[in-house]
Amino acid sequence: MDPILLALSIFFVLMNLLSVFIMWIDKVKSRKQGVARVSEGLLFFLAALFGSVGVYVGMFAFRHKIQKWYFILGIPLLILENVAFLYVLYLLLVR
Repeated sequence: MDPILLALSIFFVLMNLLSVFIMWIDKVKSRKQGVARVSEGLLFFLAALFGSVGVYVGMFAFRHKIQKWYFILGIPLLILENVAFLYVLYLLLVR
């Protein structure tokens, strides 16, 4: 396997695992009163930093943020952006 593709794949997987974990933490915190929550801005920031698949999986695995229209629409768009950017980055690095 190409080392550049391997590095990009590992980075993508780690960011998505981190995103799922943070979605789970926020879901646990949402059940408790008076506990500081993870901001929606941070969740979108993680999604923009190649964790969009993890946020999307976390949304439906934990039934979290699934009634917010900006998550339902925004996260799939960020998935497309993440995949396109990684593809272009791979093409540029392979040359």
